[in-house]
Amino acid sequence: MSQFPASYGRVCAGLKSQLHDRGVLVITFDAPERMNALDQAMKRDLIELVTQAQMDDAVRVLVFTGEGRAFCAGDHMGGYQKADPVSVPRIGAGHATGIGTVDALRVYSQALNLAVRNLDKLTIAAINGPAIQTGLSLALCCDFRIGSTAAKLGSATLRFALLPDEGGHYLLVQHLGLARALDFVLRKRIATAQEALDLGLLTELVEPDALVPAAMALAAELAEGPQVAMRMLKRSLYNAAESSFAQALDDIAVRTAVTDHHPDARDGGASFREKRAPKFNAWLDKAEGEKS
Repeated sequence: MSQFPASYGRVCAGLKSQLHDRGVLVITFDAPERMNALDQAMKRDLIELVTQAQMDDAVRVLVFTGEGRAFCAGDHMGGYQKADPVSVPRIGAGHATGIGTVDALRVYSQALNLAVRNLDKLTIAAINGPAIQTGLSLALCCDFRIGSTAAKLGSATLRFALLPDEGGHYLLVQHLGLARALDFVLRKRIATAQEALDLGLLTELVEPDALVPAAMALAAELAEGPQVAMRMLKRSLYNAAESSFAQALDDIAVRTAVTDHHPDARDGGASFREKRAPKFNAWLDKAEGEKS
């Protein structure tokens, strides 16, 4: 287990990251005094961090979680106008005007969710407590969501006459369907962990002490799978959710032209014939050995 290299980007106050064995990168929201609400600098550095992780062969799976009693309770409303001395100076005034609001959303909140959603590497949200607004949408951008029984999930922006402007409305429609998404956001629902599991917002529910072990066990399982094929299949599944059947067939055909000829597929076929476990990711193991 090693610290995530500093060359992957400056991590500001409120974030920490650690690279574990087999390429499992754990990113922790570390501002428990404000329930891990995200400010401008945290969003900017998260975008950089996940982009660096996408491009680095040492990282196979990303796990997001929170320090303290919350996963992420939304935006730190008092933090937008404050520069973080650890990071680069803040960019612009943001929400001071209408066009500033549009720009701030596109540059920070929406860009963060796009960065997480666009990751080809698999992602897990280990939701230890409230995941509200920005925290909810970031969790919904992940491929798997394991929740502690202490978790609560909601948008709740209408409690302040605000909108789920970071993309939460789209993600909720994808996960819940239109009718249940309307009920969820317009009635300002905050779902308990069990309710979130029943709705399909969580993929697994565990006791608080079991959350990190469960997330790391899933991450280890995913990290051992054939990484190229898994990343291709992940992207095809997301594309299929927004395309016609014919488009989905074309998309996966092109990806199959890559995966069928990859060394992992050759060893997969050989392992079946030889009645042994497959030896996937030799290309990654070689790269990791050269770095060590």
